[in-house]
Amino acid sequence: MKLMIQIPCYNEAETLEIALNALPKHIEGIDEIEYLIINDGSTDDTVQVAKNWGVHHIVDFKQNRGLAKGFMAGLDACLRNGADIIVNTDADNQYCGDDIEKLVRPILENKADIVIGERPIDQTKHFSWLKKKLQHFGSWVVRKASDTDIPDAPSGFRAYSREAALQMNVVNEYTYTLEQIVQAGRTKIAITSVPIRTNEELRPSRLFSSMFGYVKKSMLTIIRAYLMYKPMRFFITLGCFPFLIGVILGIRFIILFFVRNGTGNIQSLILCSMLILIGVIIWVVGLLADLMAANRKILQEIQQRMRELDYKMDTCEKNEME
Repeated sequence: MKLMIQIPCYNEAETLEIALNALPKHIEGIDEIEYLIINDGSTDDTVQVAKNWGVHHIVDFKQNRGLAKGFMAGLDACLRNGADIIVNTDADNQYCGDDIEKLVRPILENKADIVIGERPIDQTKHFSWLKKKLQHFGSWVVRKASDTDIPDAPSGFRAYSREAALQMNVVNEYTYTLEQIVQAGRTKIAITSVPIRTNEELRPSRLFSSMFGYVKKSMLTIIRAYLMYKPMRFFITLGCFPFLIGVILGIRFIILFFVRNGTGNIQSLILCSMLILIGVIIWVVGLLADLMAANRKILQEIQQRMRELDYKMDTCEKNEME
């Protein structure tokens, strides 16, 4: 059983060694542990720090491509290097390295394919009151959208089985954390969470410049992910509002038509027709989106099988070379 721990990095020379030193060197049930960093266009000595420490693998971007792109590139590299379990953690030592054993245990016991680390948000001193409330609210929205019970959706401290990693697709360029939970919940991947510890803050978060920007991007990510996996439900609900208002106006027009002997209120009839038509058009859009979602599922299955074949070929070539 091979575990690979990946760390996305962007100018992390000052904190990377601290985070690497905290990572476990042995876990019961794991035969081999390797470490990988994703250098997301760093302009400092991040890569050199990683090499000096003895990191096994480095994914190197010439310019910054964002957290989501870096995460997927790391996942791909881990799979190509034969990882059975992949753990993602941060380079700023936010998460306690010893808790990686907690993350991988449900996977080793075949109880889950994705495990999310649940941070003690209310006890985290460097989180403001507003940030704590927004974290709870955002996680609640993700739970509703994904039909899961994950209490800490934005947590980047998570573990994946090889089967789950092969199915992962991230289209958002901002972050992977929220979209993946919605994807896992809607595609019925076994997902759970475990309580973990956090360390003192070594540097401010770089993921967002303002709280408003974080909320806006997070909500757009959740809505987009939900639209990808449950478009029919979304558009049916959306289309019901103009359709029902149009029906009410239509009933009102019919009543007034007979009360006033067929005179007046032609505006209500026009508005009624327009609203009912808008509702029907939205439903048709939902039907088309649902058909596209079905095609996407087929494409994802094809992609998963192609990945499996691709990674098996890579493994066979490496074994032959050895």
